[in-house]
Amino acid sequence: MSRTPFVGMLALVLVAFQIVPVGHLWAQMPGTPGHEHLTEVACVDPTPGEKRPEFGCFNVGTVTGLHFNQPSVYWHLRAFPTRKAAAAARSATGIVVEEGGRVWLSEFGPRHTAARRGEAITVVGPLQLPPAKSYAAVLSYAVMRPGDNSRVHTHPGPEGWYVLAGAQCLETPAGAHRARAGETMTVRSNTPMELNVTGTTLRRAFALVIHDSTQQRGVPSDWKPSGACGR
Repeated sequence: MSRTPFVGMLALVLVAFQIVPVGHLWAQMPGTPGHEHLTEVACVDPTPGEKRPEFGCFNVGTVTGLHFNQPSVYWHLRAFPTRKAAAAARSATGIVVEEGGRVWLSEFGPRHTAARRGEAITVVGPLQLPPAKSYAAVLSYAVMRPGDNSRVHTHPGPEGWYVLAGAQCLETPAGAHRARAGETMTVRSNTPMELNVTGTTLRRAFALVIHDSTQQRGVPSDWKPSGACGR
């Protein structure tokens, strides 16, 4: 007669044990604002036909066979109301992408160029080019959360950023470099680096690497960051 109440009480205890401690432990995990941090993030090529993950860094546009007559170039970023309008204004080496609900055109060349259609957003540079017979430009788009960070890596060419939202801190052997929404940043080729998402809001940004066409966009580095971006 007393078996049924005992079983019912045991079931309630087990349910409480499964639910309450898990939530409590998650809330107590240090440095975890409601998500597991993305660490050692590398920009990847999206799989055709598959939906991209919500967070990460993705190579969204590439152009090869670039030739420049000067040792440094600038990245011109413009916005357009439609992809058709951006395509009409695009040069043979421009990159058109749709991200964050807008259409963007990236062009590369001198600091001052002839006026083009669309809304001028920013000019990033100068990007100092290493010697090469031809170059490739890879445009990436990243959506990352506070506390996320990239892998430690280098590029065989310069990299530039335009921050759309949030804030970032790039640590290199020279120290910490920071940029917020609406700001740009550049780094020279073959510089060891780690990018950290700082602040309290989602970080969205474009990044551009221009490199020797015969080399990979980026490779891991054995350099050890000091944690300067966290200080």
